[in-house]
Amino acid sequence: MSAGLLGLLDDVAALARLAAASIDDVGAAAGKATAKAAGVVIDDTAVTPQYVHGVAAKRELPIVKKIAVGSIRNKLLIILPIALILSVWAPWALTPILMLGGTYLAFEGTEKILGWFHKHEGHDVPAAVKGEESEKTVVSGAIRTDLILSAEIMVIALNEVADSSFWFRLGALVVVAIVITIVVYGVVALIVKMDDVGLVLAQRESPASRRFGRALVDGMPKLLAGISVIGTVAMLWVGGHILLVGLDELGWHALYGWVHGVEGAIHHAVPAVGAVLAWLFNTLCSAILGLVVGGIVVGVMHLIPRRGAKKPAPAEHS
Repeated sequence: MSAGLLGLLDDVAALARLAAASIDDVGAAAGKATAKAAGVVIDDTAVTPQYVHGVAAKRELPIVKKIAVGSIRNKLLIILPIALILSVWAPWALTPILMLGGTYLAFEGTEKILGWFHKHEGHDVPAAVKGEESEKTVVSGAIRTDLILSAEIMVIALNEVADSSFWFRLGALVVVAIVITIVVYGVVALIVKMDDVGLVLAQRESPASRRFGRALVDGMPKLLAGISVIGTVAMLWVGGHILLVGLDELGWHALYGWVHGVEGAIHHAVPAVGAVLAWLFNTLCSAILGLVVGGIVVGVMHLIPRRGAKKPAPAEHS
């Protein structure tokens, strides 16, 4: 009886060691997948603060929290099931779906850039000033944009574990979804609340703390405005990059081949900073492609009559 019990305990211990090794493998795979998606993660972090730029201070963290909750729902309840199902039964559909998302990002980025030159009355009024419904609109817009960025992150991660078993892929992608959401929206929350940290420091007795605090308070509006611009441009280069890579995967190699060839030439021509210059060239080409595609979509959208648009009142006859 005791020998049987010891044998059972040995089996349980072996299973526990196997489970621990599997968890380690999932963690390692998730870490590798996250590193591969780092560029999109940075873009996601840059895009999000624009949605709380100009919002009343007391509403900043609640809005970030709502967007973060929407982001984790995007990843776990929408993207993850669809990506896993398509990876098993229709892997060919992943690229066209991503390209649709890239087109949407290009459209959003282009429309925002056009908005800088054609501002309408009330366009830049903070969400908190305009009321709860407007805040919901801001949050839903941020979650829609997050859906596209999260889809690329999750598909990049999926490609890194594509040869693994279904359950291994599931575990790795769940880890990626949770970790990336925490990192992105944790950083966003820190960025948008740094002015409050500055106010606290500005009230300290130490002159150095007060100077640093005042510098934070004075600098944060400029930083947030800059991040808002970077976030808008990021939509163009991420959307354009998705389209560039997608065209190559669908068989249209010319554009991607040219960009990749010039990128490689730059990388080897300037040994010291070649990698940085090559990345900048790729980013510029992606942004231009995003702007061109976004401009076409914006033009088409403006030609389509909008539902609910007011028709001019008929002239009264005397």
